Amino acid sequence: MSVELIRGFLGSDCTKITYQNHMALNMIQSVCTGNAENCNPTISEERKMKLLALFKKYKLKGIRLGTSGVSMEIIFKDEDRKAAWELYIEMLTRIVTQTLPDEMGDELTALDSVHSLFPITREILRRRGRDTIEFSKVAIPVLNQVVRPFTTKWHRESISGAFNDPLRCKEFREELRLLQTHLRNYNRMLAEIAGVEDLTNLETTQGE
Repeated sequence: MSVELIRGFLGSDCTKITYQNHMALNMIQSVCTGNAENCNPTISEERKMKLLALFKKYKLKGIRLGTSGVSMEIIFKDEDRKAAWELYIEMLTRIVTQTLPDEMGDELTALDSVHSLFPITREILRRRGRDTIEFSKVAIPVLNQVVRPFTTKWHRESISGAFNDPLRCKEFREELRLLQTHLRNYNRMLAEIAGVEDLTNLETTQGE
């Protein structure tokens, strides 16, 4: 493709590397190579990455992968990005990413909100089906290895009356704050997968 044709498409000043110009150049390239249906590039489109490296990038180093998972490469497709967006928005509006002041809220409601990540994620995966297999490689380990230990422990403790004890309530909130750190990092990862601006730290108000 000639420089003149590119300038004609982008305008006279196409030397600046802007997001818009990057998008336009990718579209031009797709048309010229007969791949016009792929003219919707995003931050994560067609970019291979190691699954383990992705977890480490967002400081989810506690995630343990099997032998195949350690070397596994993933490429997020459009359905993966849509699924990531749905979960990102759910988490962004829940206590899993929002501050819970000591004088506000109650422990059982907070625990229920954390536990709701399981049915929410399952529903997204079930509804979007097999096209979200790459997204599931991220979401399932986080549920099983980051969220489940917390919910399993505190569900059992709540049945035993722990939330009637101020000291146990304090312990719960301390562990919740640690969990929130991991889940905020997870939410940042979801924003990257979805190809959207990360709003995780936009505010620090109480979630649901």
